[in-house]
Amino acid sequence: MSAPIGHRRGAVRGARRGVREPETVRLRHVRDPRRPDVDPDPTAPTSRPRTGLTWAARLVVGTLLTAAIILGGTMFRVWQTARVDGDRAVDAVVVLGAAQYDGEPSPILAARLRHAAALYQEGLAPRIVTVGGNRAGDEYTEAEAGTRYLERNGVPASAITTVAEGADTLGSLKAVAARASQDGWNTALIVSDPWHSLRARTMARDSGLEAWTSPTRSGPVVQTRETQARYILRETAALLYYRLTHASAETENTGLG
Repeated sequence: MSAPIGHRRGAVRGARRGVREPETVRLRHVRDPRRPDVDPDPTAPTSRPRTGLTWAARLVVGTLLTAAIILGGTMFRVWQTARVDGDRAVDAVVVLGAAQYDGEPSPILAARLRHAAALYQEGLAPRIVTVGGNRAGDEYTEAEAGTRYLERNGVPASAITTVAEGADTLGSLKAVAARASQDGWNTALIVSDPWHSLRARTMARDSGLEAWTSPTRSGPVVQTRETQARYILRETAALLYYRLTHASAETENTGLG
């Protein structure tokens, strides 16, 4: 059956006037900024990739940094103490031993002894203490070689105390501390090479002496920058070893003290 004529005419007139048929209105979703997004993009990653160091790597880096700071700080203190003269009036000038050959001091020991004699002549102490044992087969101890040298160079025998003990710096200073307690004195100037000064002073104080250092300024140990750098590194390692173990890194007396 065909549509009534009136209906068809109305439709034609409406089309001519530009009237469109109603369409379904699409509503876009508008996100409310006050509400969290409850519909995350399913294609987005569920977690962020890890960046930076792991805890193990951080531990390693932290340990290395700490070790570098300790090493650098100790090296600086060795260098700094080597440059300071603690000269003052004390009960004794203590000369740390070094190698000797048939009663004659090695060049290193002779430099220490000359410096100690100069301090005595200045009136900084009434006595010089020579210290150090000997190796197997030696006729003289380091202390005895030092005493002989001082007497030949004008120091009265009555002003010299010979402590013929000690196979290393720590053992020698413990022996000196025991002799000081026995003789009733306590303060001392420790004479050794510049780079040895901080370790020697630390050991002397730990042994019970009230000690300062008066480093030598001559001898083989201070002749070249290469030698100085080598001794600074050596003494840095030896001092760190002592602080960790309270033991000496030396196994026997050598020309290095």
